[in-house]
Amino acid sequence: MLNKLRNTIWERVVEWLLTNRDDSQMPLSDFDRLRYEIRPGDVILIEGRSPVSEIIKTITLSNWTHSAIYIGRLHNIDDPVLREFIQKFYSGEPDDQLIIESQLGDGTIVDNIHKYKDDHLRICRPTSITRTDAQKVISYSVNRLGTNYNVRQIFDLARFLFPYGLLPRRWRSSLFEHNAGTPTHTVCSTMMAEAFASIHYPILPVLHRDENGQLIMYKRNTQLITPRDFDYSPYFDVIKYPILDFDELAIYRKMPWGIDGVMLNDEHDLTMPAPRIVSKTVEPKLNTGETDTRAEHKNIKNSHAGTEDGKKIETDPVTDTPLHYTP
Repeated sequence: MLNKLRNTIWERVVEWLLTNRDDSQMPLSDFDRLRYEIRPGDVILIEGRSPVSEIIKTITLSNWTHSAIYIGRLHNIDDPVLREFIQKFYSGEPDDQLIIESQLGDGTIVDNIHKYKDDHLRICRPTSITRTDAQKVISYSVNRLGTNYNVRQIFDLARFLFPYGLLPRRWRSSLFEHNAGTPTHTVCSTMMAEAFASIHYPILPVLHRDENGQLIMYKRNTQLITPRDFDYSPYFDVIKYPILDFDELAIYRKMPWGIDGVMLNDEHDLTMPAPRIVSKTVEPKLNTGETDTRAEHKNIKNSHAGTEDGKKIETDPVTDTPLHYTP
């Protein structure tokens, strides 16, 4: 009875924590272009709008509150066993673009990327990763489906905000415990950090030099990795697709094209565009008794080039002032 009540209360708390606030502000990302450009193995950063997102912003000192890994469509996954395993957790269309994420209340799940169409997103792409290794990262992530969310890890991360004297960071902290075997709980960024660590791909490695000056890299504790670390990492390319993109004016429009309409058949054979037909202005016919005022105005203007006392007058073509008399 007590467990049932506790679970009910926890479910209500989780529901409130995950409820997105009403936000009429347009997302900054071009979601359609992002969906077109994204590749399997890319990390997606999400700026959440829920109460738990505000908590994570405070803990991590970053606007990026959540992360997911893009695995592509089902046919993008090479291993048929993995494809079949994914279908046990996802019943959508085969052409859906899928992500794997660890979420409070749900654990590690597979879902449609379309769920984040109204959020501010960013792609972090592992630089020069091979297709084979990208598939290994995806395979690791798929095999974590069903893993519970590690709520305690979030609270342990929050302890980093407290002064060390008040609450030692390592005291009874799950972040520094090493557990043999596969963990049964995880959070979004930790799961992905483990996936990349499985192929020895660096995120934010710790660098040291030995006594001989030889550089040695150490993997950082994956439980200390947060979404912002993928944005900060020099080993991930940050890719943005803003709604208003300066690159929309494609470079090919600025190329030194010749006359519009000219076609080249071969090196010495040009096809010129057909001449445009310019319509002529038709003078209206005057009825009997009407006076053409335009003609009168024309005669007045031409009178400056007339005669005076039998002599021809030449006028300045600009000012219409007399220049001299010609007998």
